[in-house]
Amino acid sequence: MLKIAQNKRVRVSADIDLKDRLVGVQRVVKVTKGGRAFGFSAIVVVGDEKNIIGIGLGKSKDVSTAIQKAIESAKKNLVRVPIYKGTIPHEQASKFSGSEVLIKPASNGTGVKAGGAMRAVLESAGVKDVLAKSKGSSNPHNLVKATLKALLELRDPITVASQRGITLDKVFNG
Repeated sequence: MLKIAQNKRVRVSADIDLKDRLVGVQRVVKVTKGGRAFGFSAIVVVGDEKNIIGIGLGKSKDVSTAIQKAIESAKKNLVRVPIYKGTIPHEQASKFSGSEVLIKPASNGTGVKAGGAMRAVLESAGVKDVLAKSKGSSNPHNLVKATLKALLELRDPITVASQRGITLDKVFNG
């Protein structure tokens, strides 16, 4: 899990309805003197489609076990992200390894304009309207982590107002 997410983890009761999305499954090969050993790694995003999201990575010799491990890992790493009126509060750019992402708030009815791995993260978080662009590496592992990092760096208007010691109206209208 990302270092920035370590202190933002949330405890969620067992009755919450988390939906999981498989972002990608990769076949990995280890060459040994006895031949090739095949394995699989899976990356999964879980979320309640309101504002709680988690990512997980699972590795195993078969696909179904790798996916199950990824889901369990994602459920252990849940974080809360700020969503304001179905979109994100402000524009945010983030970078993880070779992947760079840019997410912008969008007006109502726009939908999620994002590519594969980013779309899974944003939809699981419950973002309804957003514009997103990925630059650099399209590796799904890095894209998912960069998107989560961008979401974790967001601040909702109430938090900004309390940190600055001003009213909520002044945050929007200056």
